[in-house]
Amino acid sequence: MAWNLNSDRPIFMQLIEIIQISIISGKYAPGSKLPSVRDLASEAAVNPNTMQKALAELERSGLVFSQRTSGRFITEDVAMIEDLKSTLAKEKMKQFLESMRQLGFQKEETLALMSKFLKGDHS
Repeated sequence: MAWNLNSDRPIFMQLIEIIQISIISGKYAPGSKLPSVRDLASEAAVNPNTMQKALAELERSGLVFSQRTSGRFITEDVAMIEDLKSTLAKEKMKQFLESMRQLGFQKEETLALMSKFLKGDHS
């Protein structure tokens, strides 16, 4: 997993997003065990307290749960994961469409360009 963190937003928020993407993309399957806080923090090159804060927020959302002596696990609620996937996809599309609008593209022009691009014409 790529931990491309930058200083434009709080690190723990970026960690949450990266872990969410790892879950919805299937890197961490429903019900699977997450690596320890220390292992994740080491992998991301962040302070364990920062990783703990991110994981605590994921627990509050219900995406991750703790078992006292066994560690943290991904929810088995596939509907919750699919809802998150849909929500994040919509956010990305809104950001993309706003960027295209700022470039001066109308919705129809954006659709035509996307259609052309998806057909393999990258010129």
